[in-house]
Amino acid sequence: MKFGLQLGYWGAAPPENAGELVLAAEEAGFDAVFAAESWGSDAFGPLAWWGSRTERVRLGTSVVQLSARTPSATAMHALTLDHLSGGRMILGLGVSGPQVVEGWYGQPFAKPLQRTREYVGIIRRVLERQGPVTSEGPHYRLPYDGPGSTGLGKPLKPIVHPLRADLPIWLGAEGPKNVALTAEIADGWLAIYYAPRLANMYNDWLDEGFARAGARRSREDFEIAASCQVVLTDDPASEIERMRWITSLYIGGMGAPELNFHAQVYRRMGYQREVDEIGRLFMAGKKAEAAAVVPDEMILDTAIIGNEEHVRKQLRVWDAAGVTMMLVSVRDPEQLHRLAPLVDM
Repeated sequence: MKFGLQLGYWGAAPPENAGELVLAAEEAGFDAVFAAESWGSDAFGPLAWWGSRTERVRLGTSVVQLSARTPSATAMHALTLDHLSGGRMILGLGVSGPQVVEGWYGQPFAKPLQRTREYVGIIRRVLERQGPVTSEGPHYRLPYDGPGSTGLGKPLKPIVHPLRADLPIWLGAEGPKNVALTAEIADGWLAIYYAPRLANMYNDWLDEGFARAGARRSREDFEIAASCQVVLTDDPASEIERMRWITSLYIGGMGAPELNFHAQVYRRMGYQREVDEIGRLFMAGKKAEAAAVVPDEMILDTAIIGNEEHVRKQLRVWDAAGVTMMLVSVRDPEQLHRLAPLVDM
């Protein structure tokens, strides 16, 4: 098992110590550093800026939103950063949700699995550079010949020769069909709210994808990077209380009441009643009451909080469940250096 550092996306302003954390992650032996995006900061810029001061650590997006860029544009970003970093780029992709896709990017959210397959296929053809890139669609037609077309579009291949035709593509996926698709067409799974006690369920989803004709990987060479709050502390109760608010936000506020993928993940864990109540209270503006509904078990299913002995023991549980990388958020370099020796990297 390895550690990856999750920088996340920015709040109201850039984080003050992110550059320091990136350098500390490389120094401590972390395998990778990831940046995210929502509807503010982008994922590629921070990796290029802070990653330019590193030499070994891999640089990944967790995740780039499909609707933010055409597949060709995303491929350009990836091949550029791969060259600049000497072959350290990991392209993490995700569909986001309808509120963001339709409300922020002005794109339709329908058929996310079909769009993902098509999107990844175009990126791979760009990176392979075997000829001009075309796509029959229906979501990303190349050349474009729909309404408003001049009819002058020409199939093209990238001017720049990509450094790696097999640049790794990982997918952020939460539901069974999306996870199976990830196992079929991607090189790794970016798992959010992963619960080791449900490993058998995840493995069934993954095995469905691995068994499909033309699957790109097998379990032996497929990476599972699980986002996990790993906190070294002698006061776990305080950390659990802090995370109650964050958990209720994602369950109750990050998605439409009719379609919230994060809420669906927790329902699969067995928290149907709690999810419904959190959503009802959050939508009513009762955020404190919504946070109070979150039980400790809901947090500890997907997080590791405690002293070094406890953390080391729980890391073994996640390792046994099939996780190859713990993707952690860390507040300061000191915590990062304390975490690093707890896994074999």
